[in-house]
Amino acid sequence: MSLGIDAARGSGMMASPSRLTNSDAFLDNQWAKVRSKLQLEVGDVEYRAWLKQVTLSGVAGDEVTLVLPTRFLRDWVSKEYGDLITALWQAENPAIRRIELRAQSNTGTAGGTAPNLGEPPHTMQTSAQAHKPEPRGEITAALDQRFTFESFVVGKPNEFAYACARRVAEAPANPGFNPLFLYGGVGLGKTHLMHAIAWELSTKSGRPHSVTYMSAEKFMYRFINALRSQSTLEFKNELRSVDVLMIDDLQFLIGKDNTQEEFFHTFNALVDAGKQIVISADKSPSDLSGLEDRLRTRLGCGMVADLHATTFELRISILEAKAARAGVEVPAKVMEFLAHKITSNVRELEGALNRLFAHANLFNRPVTLETAHEVLHDVLRAYDRRVTIQEIQKRVAEHWNIRVSEMSSARRSRNIARPRQVAMYLAKQLTSKSLPDIGRHFGDRDHTTVMHAVARVTALIAADAAFAEDVELLRRMLESGQA
Repeated sequence: MSLGIDAARGSGMMASPSRLTNSDAFLDNQWAKVRSKLQLEVGDVEYRAWLKQVTLSGVAGDEVTLVLPTRFLRDWVSKEYGDLITALWQAENPAIRRIELRAQSNTGTAGGTAPNLGEPPHTMQTSAQAHKPEPRGEITAALDQRFTFESFVVGKPNEFAYACARRVAEAPANPGFNPLFLYGGVGLGKTHLMHAIAWELSTKSGRPHSVTYMSAEKFMYRFINALRSQSTLEFKNELRSVDVLMIDDLQFLIGKDNTQEEFFHTFNALVDAGKQIVISADKSPSDLSGLEDRLRTRLGCGMVADLHATTFELRISILEAKAARAGVEVPAKVMEFLAHKITSNVRELEGALNRLFAHANLFNRPVTLETAHEVLHDVLRAYDRRVTIQEIQKRVAEHWNIRVSEMSSARRSRNIARPRQVAMYLAKQLTSKSLPDIGRHFGDRDHTTVMHAVARVTALIAADAAFAEDVELLRRMLESGQA
């Protein structure tokens, strides 16, 4: 009995001999690239939980058919990831316009026939095709409908970047915000804000703007194809005729000198014509070593906005918003548990919550702290805090040039008390220790002293940008294992 699974294609690959053509290798390559980018986009935890079982059935014309093992998985993937899968596939092959999701039946037929795909499919058109007033053919990638300003959770680490993105969406090509350069680590919201700007300008503004959004990788591939086909003039004219050009993950152009050259000239042409440019990268322009100096200078001449690592409070807000949208009741203790445990990546945080939702749905059980421990054991093991209070004390003492022993001393002078308060604050943020436990590491101080230190440092972070930057630097160094 055969269900049409081609084991030679490895993890996540399915073929139906009656549907795939003699270009199987080409389709396999495209699907492998889509899966790789999908895993990078949502994170390992969420990918393993929901998307690893998605398999390729075939491509017919402009429609791709993907298969999942159960109807429940099909519905969930369609709802949560449909637009993202469509966008990623279209980035690989702009000719694709629809993705059809089907549920694999539990039984097959003998004789090597194709699998029974009798479940009603979920079909998704590309967001760009369905919503953009002026589709730009192959030049732009599709936008994710989930990524709007309304769905973006704002907190201290991202409020400046959010405000800048809003400003550009309301009044593009303002000299002080052109280009807008967003930078930060993986999963902190750069792509979300870029999509939100694109949606606002292409569908909601008084005069819809022609917006082109693509990754830096896509820009490079389009440029190389234009060179090969001797159509560089057409490529230049397409890009330079838009109102807004958005390039995601600019760090990909490092080391690509010819592509940098073309981007530099496109950049200048658009800015000189009063058109808006929005860029994202993992580092600030000044830290992107490998870019030409003239390009790095131009990138920093507008507005540069950093998305910092999330705080505990922001992670709680993100979880609350996610639960509210899903209509699932999640106890506060579970929210706090996840926000304490999963600190580095919002996508991983949301993926963990999705797993809890699915478990509750499948087994008709409420979300509890016990089920969180049970369902997320692999995630929690991966995110077990490796930062110790001793490491925090050592790093903070080095930063402020005091002795580690003074963290536990009775001295209250400001040059000692302030670093001690910062160390207590970071211990609360980066470890799972209770307040009394933290106090014991600082000369057997009372838990109320730790509470006061946390409140004091939180207030100083809000009031003093330089102090906030110091604390954020310490936090990143500790989380990255540089203690």
